[in-house]
Parts: sequence; C-alpha cells; structure tokens
Amino acid sequence: MNYEIVNLNEKIVAGYCDKTSNCSPDMGQVIGELWRKFYSDEGYFDIPNKTSEKALGIYTDYKSDEKSEYTVMVACEVENTDIPDKFAVRKIPAGKYAKFIVRGNTITAVREFWEKLWKMNLERSFIYDFEEYQNSDFENAEIHIYISIK
Repeated sequence: MNYEIVNLNEKIVAGYCDKTSNCSPDMGQVIGELWRKFYSDEGYFDIPNKTSEKALGIYTDYKSDEKSEYTVMVACEVENTDIPDKFAVRKIPAGKYAKFIVRGNTITAVREFWEKLWKMNLERSFIYDFEEYQNSDFENAEIHIYISIK
C-alpha cells in the first residue's frame, strides 16, 4: 500500500467514544453504534464550532498494539473545547503520520485497509490513528487514513 509521511498540527475533536478491541466479537457492533449515535438527531448536528463537514473515525488509548483494547471515537474537528458536556473532547496530537488514501465502499474499503495495514511492517506508535472521510458518498467514498508513526 502506498502512503506518504506527513507532519500534522494538533486537532481538537468532539464526538462519542467507546472501548473495544480488534479481537472482540462485538467490535463491529460497537463501532457501528457510535456512527449511528453520531449521525442521530442529537449528535453531529449539535456539535458547535466545526472546522469542516468531515467525519473522523479515531483509534487511541491502545493498551499495547493492534491486538489490544483501545478507545474508538467518532467525531469531527472543532475550533475549541467549548463543547456541550454530552460529547467527548480530545486532542489529536501534532506529529508524524503515515497518510493513506482509500477509495470505495465505506465499510469494505476501510475494513480491507486495516486488514492490510496489520500485515505491514510500519513502525507505528499506537498513539492516535484516524480516518478522515472526505465526502459522504457511501459507495464511492474517499477516506484519508492517518497512522501515527515513530
């Protein structure tokens, strides 16, 4: 898989969080429920000060590596931390990331990406990884995926 190394500035994000692991039988259900909640009537549209319309799928707080428990978050980037209490607010740290561009069906393209990434010899830092959805076309999505690296 092709990627480029980029240095990103800090991002403030707001949305919903939960814990799961890639080995958990309910991982897909946990992540799916976060997306449903995010796009519900009291989710995305209630988050103030968005910097763009892009949604983010975020993975952080890894216990060790891709096989361990982590926090998953569905969010959007915001200008500041002045956000209603019902939302979790996090800061994606500035740093070095491997940037991948994935195109296709939102679910299958992302799933296939992660399966390939887990087999790559990439020096991951397991600090913050995130998917940035560039459009809302479910079947023909363009997704920029950033993997924190050492």
